[in-house]
Amino acid sequence: MTLLSGVLAPAYMHIPDGFLSLPVVLLCWVLTAFFVGMALRRTRETLGERQVPLMGVLAATIFAAQMLNFPVVGGTSGHLIGSALAAIVLGPWAAVLVMTAVVALQALVFLDGGLLALGANILFMAVVGPWVSYAMYRLLLRVHRTAALFLAAWVSVVVAATGVSMALWLSGTVALPIVLRAMVAVHALIGVGEGLITLGMVAFLERALPSLSRASVGETVGRAGQGWRVGLALAIMLALLSPLASPWPDGLERVAEDMGFMDRAREPLYHLLTDYTVPGVSHPVVSTLLAGVLGTVAVFLLGYALAHWLARSSHPRQAAPRSR
Repeated sequence: MTLLSGVLAPAYMHIPDGFLSLPVVLLCWVLTAFFVGMALRRTRETLGERQVPLMGVLAATIFAAQMLNFPVVGGTSGHLIGSALAAIVLGPWAAVLVMTAVVALQALVFLDGGLLALGANILFMAVVGPWVSYAMYRLLLRVHRTAALFLAAWVSVVVAATGVSMALWLSGTVALPIVLRAMVAVHALIGVGEGLITLGMVAFLERALPSLSRASVGETVGRAGQGWRVGLALAIMLALLSPLASPWPDGLERVAEDMGFMDRAREPLYHLLTDYTVPGVSHPVVSTLLAGVLGTVAVFLLGYALAHWLARSSHPRQAAPRSR
């Protein structure tokens, strides 16, 4: 396998349409709508103007990092989810919105995950992941901060995999003991990579944004100032590394292939930047690079615009007094 072979067989895989039954899909959408609505309301109450760029930066960084599949074992790869990183830096409610922006853009533009299954992908990666990781982080913070960061990231992956296993079982796709054992086993290994990457990214952010002290993570990150430009540059640099991603199938795809339900996946209804490539660009490396950079910038703007709207709506300008 060459370093650039990842562009020839992309290994990105959220839940596609066809894996889940309609009742499970609808249930996931209801739960997702409820929690995302709560996140909008709670974030609007607490978000400050100075946090606005950082939400965009986190969204862009997580999107770019998710493109970098890393090999795990037995021809399987994994990639960062990023829910723990977002929750630890921004707090759980804002993290729900950041992760929702990332997962939604991936589905709508890059066809990574099904459109009907988008509610399930948001539920497990953008709702369950941030809250489970944040709870673990706060629980262990006073014991050992490094261990708290690592285990928060690790558990977010394992619990999300458990949730997907439950959804597959409720859909009648595969027996619970079989899929749960396989999903948890492979994602426990992927979670190790998630933990190490999260440790590195938090350390980088604390150096790039000096005011992001150990006491302030997830609480007073709004004092980060202008350092968000450094974070955005990091996100773009990560996107430029996307051709080096492992071409091996990720955890869910490997389990689906091994257990014989991969053929249930439905083809997308349309194609835009499918498989993180740009139509009309024949060179695979250039195509992947362009798609990665375009996606990184797009999700930064989406996260920034969402945060700006929430901050402005929470602190509306006072109406000017009428002249007499």
